[in-house]
Amino acid sequence: MQPPSSVAPAGTTHFFARFAARVTTWSGSTAAFCLALSTILAWAATGPLFHYSETWQLVINTSTTIVTFLMVFLIQRAQNKDSLVLHLKLNELLASHKGASNRLINAQDFSEEEIHMLHNYFCLLAEKARRDHNLGRTHSVEEAEENHLKKRRHRRHRRGGQPTLPAE
Repeated sequence: MQPPSSVAPAGTTHFFARFAARVTTWSGSTAAFCLALSTILAWAATGPLFHYSETWQLVINTSTTIVTFLMVFLIQRAQNKDSLVLHLKLNELLASHKGASNRLINAQDFSEEEIHMLHNYFCLLAEKARRDHNLGRTHSVEEAEENHLKKRRHRRHRRGGQPTLPAE
C-alpha cells in the first residue's frame, strides 16, 4: 500500500487532511448537534405546508442518507489515524522498556491466527501467575517463561530430580 502523498497531487492530501480534521471535530460539537436537531424540527414543521407529501419525505431521507454516507468515511479516517497513533505510542513504550517483549511491537500487523496464539499464551501465563498467587510478578513473555522454567527446575531439585507434573 502506497502512502497517500504518493497517490494524490502534492498539497491535496494536506488540504484534505486539514479539512477532514476540522469537519470531524466540528461534527462532534454541540453546535453541529443543534444544527442537525433544528434541521429536523424545521423539516417536521414544514410537513403541513407540503401536506406530508412523498417529496417532503424524500428531502429528509435523501439529505440524511448523504450526510451519513459522507460522515462514515470521515469518522473512519479519524479512527484510523487515532488507532495508528495509539499503536505508535504503545510501540514506543515497548521499545523503550528494558523488560518488555519486543515481539509485540507492531502486533497490529499480526494475522488473526498469530493474535489468537499470543492471546492463548498470555492466558497460560496468567494462569501460571494465578497458581503462584502473584499476578504482577513478570513483565514480559520471555521473563515469564524464564521464571516459570526456574520454578520447575527448583521444584524438581527439591524433589530429588523427579520431574513434576504441572498442576492442572
